[in-house]
Amino acid sequence: MTDRTSHLVVGDAAGVRSITLDRPEAKNALSRAMRSELCGLLASADRDPDVCVVVLGAVDPAFCAGVDFKERDESFDPYAARFTANPGRALRAMTTPVICAVNGACVSGGLEIALSSSFVVASDRASFADTHALLDAVPTWGLTALLPRAVGIRKAREMSITGCFVGAEEAHRLGLVNHVVDHEALGPFALELAGRVAGTSAVGEVLRLYDRGEDLPMSAALALEASETAGRAFDAEAFENAGRAVARRDRG
Repeated sequence: MTDRTSHLVVGDAAGVRSITLDRPEAKNALSRAMRSELCGLLASADRDPDVCVVVLGAVDPAFCAGVDFKERDESFDPYAARFTANPGRALRAMTTPVICAVNGACVSGGLEIALSSSFVVASDRASFADTHALLDAVPTWGLTALLPRAVGIRKAREMSITGCFVGAEEAHRLGLVNHVVDHEALGPFALELAGRVAGTSAVGEVLRLYDRGEDLPMSAALALEASETAGRAFDAEAFENAGRAVARRDRG
């Protein structure tokens, strides 16, 4: 099933919901309407019990140029912008995993979207940059917290105050992306990876533990895991059956 809205294309197949930015003439820059709609689509996917994973991609040649700076808004309120139509926050609130498939230039707000996803796969044509400072703007979707955690504080500083691009291979070396693949293989690879995500309730629980434990000392993170799992129901027969199924998958 595929549904087209203003500049977003939504599809469903075997538990995978794809959301594709489709505004190539503007390098998939996000208008106000697109930002609001994207947040709504993410929330809808997270509520849908039939959706196990979301793949967020874009129509070539760019992934996303960030907010559409050509869309002038004389009444723009930076404070309100942090709390309304904020795709970064929407992504980080999800319990459904999101694979971000970056096909080209991923800039500023686009980079914040990638950083806020569960993980990132990139085309060999992908590149990443933060141009907020060049536009005399400051990130509002989480970049200053997320970028240094991905690439280290020194590289994050350099990227943010120079606006210089990082290519796909360097992004992989830095830990910004999980995989780099040939451009034409990006879509199939992302879908194949999505198909390997477990369709169990444990996925959301594991992702929440990672998020909550990220900034905790080791002892506190271990205590968090222990407290969150202590009361979790355990079905020995279901566990054995699942183990056999996983073993068959790994052999096959």
